[in-house]
Amino acid sequence: MLAYIVRRVAYGFVTLIGVLLLLFMLFFLYASPEQMARRAVGEKAPPEALEQWIVNHGYDKPKVWNPEHPFDTLLAEHFRRTLSFDFGRSDADGTPIMQRLREGSGPSLALAIPSFVLGLGFSIALGLFVAYFRETYIDRMGVVLCVLTMSISTLLYIIGGQFLIGKLLRWFPISGFDPSPSVIARFLMLPLLVSLADGIGGSVRFYRTVFIEEGGRDYVRTARAKGCGDLRVMTHHVLRNALIPILTRVVVAIPFLFTGSLLLESFFGIPGLGSLTVDAIHGNDFSTLRAMVFIGSLLFIGAQIVTDVSYTLVDPRVRLE
Repeated sequence: MLAYIVRRVAYGFVTLIGVLLLLFMLFFLYASPEQMARRAVGEKAPPEALEQWIVNHGYDKPKVWNPEHPFDTLLAEHFRRTLSFDFGRSDADGTPIMQRLREGSGPSLALAIPSFVLGLGFSIALGLFVAYFRETYIDRMGVVLCVLTMSISTLLYIIGGQFLIGKLLRWFPISGFDPSPSVIARFLMLPLLVSLADGIGGSVRFYRTVFIEEGGRDYVRTARAKGCGDLRVMTHHVLRNALIPILTRVVVAIPFLFTGSLLLESFFGIPGLGSLTVDAIHGNDFSTLRAMVFIGSLLFIGAQIVTDVSYTLVDPRVRLE
């Protein structure tokens, strides 16, 4: 197992190097430093201001090859800084990117963790409930409702929630964020409800399919033949043996907890990492975008490795060779 983990980590590192190379090609070969400077300072800025901006952000070096100093290039600097988590400063306002990441991680996690935990619990419970009444009108109605909720756009959930709950009923603020413990739940409740409504349909349909498939296995028929009731079969046998697909879906979703939700944070005014990414796109903040893409890739690769290792914990029959 140790050899497998080492091999997967090595593959993950190679993949990460490929991501960094692709990022360099997209950001540095697609747009020249002069174009970045004009987008940041302004089209009508004097040449002296553009040149000073390029020097301040370290974009005055050769891109790929420097015959006098081979490692004094934008490519080498890009790899060195990114792999050491020294993301530099924002191209938009010069703020240290690590500072912005630390400030945005708190609001993102404050919304993402409750949404993830509650969504997982409700989805598994409803999936078990619908699968328990399989081939009945409850099952059919549940599938129809899941398809309907999946067919609605996320934007419609956001706008509808803000209009109905925020404007008409006035239960919670339409947007805004206050980290104070006494009021933070009030600001997060509306985006939390919208997030649950948006993702519940697809999750319940997925878990229902998994539970119904496991319900047709031989061990389920054996358990019923021994006198186990349907409720015990669903909770003690089907749920336990369905942990691998559940774990796969859960672990893959974990990186998105840290990178934030783009639409939710933007529409509800939550200063998290998702909102930071949207602002970086609108403001042509290439350095922040590179940092966000790198962090997302790193978390996703790590989650894949953790998923493979966790299989052995939930199913002793799995062997990593």
